[in-house]
Amino acid sequence: MRAVYTFVLSMLPMVAAAELKQSAADSAVIEHRFQIATTPAAAWQVLVHPERWRPADHTWTASPSNLSLVPEAGGCFCERWDGNSAEHARIVMARPAEVLRFRGSLGPLQEMALTGVLTVTLAAKDGGTEAVVSYRLSGDASHKLDSFVPVVDQVIGQQFGNFARAAAIRQ
Repeated sequence: MRAVYTFVLSMLPMVAAAELKQSAADSAVIEHRFQIATTPAAAWQVLVHPERWRPADHTWTASPSNLSLVPEAGGCFCERWDGNSAEHARIVMARPAEVLRFRGSLGPLQEMALTGVLTVTLAAKDGGTEAVVSYRLSGDASHKLDSFVPVVDQVIGQQFGNFARAAAIRQ
């Protein structure tokens, strides 16, 4: 039984650090680091399929199967259902197995006219991959980002924690 427990724990990503690096009424910077027991190339293959790891309650339809991501500049991270669609973000940089950068204000931030840039970097480290997820938000100070950015931080941690777990299991 102990061997099974040890194996299961080894499959889970380790959160090396989670930090709300900056928070103000008009801007915020969030950063999460995950250690994943797989290669950057294997992690990339999971990252570009959010339908496999994004939580259902972080979609407009409660169905991750409606998500798609085109991992190239100009590509859409979109959700489509019953003739409807929503753009979660637009890809502005894709370097397979290294960097995926999105521009978009995720979820309820979309209607706030905020600018959001989310960057996921993947790098080989200690026989696995370190994934660094940073999300920079900026906008009008009247939005009072600092009043709710801790919740955004938790959501980013949950979403990309799911990614890291899915990538570790994929091996």
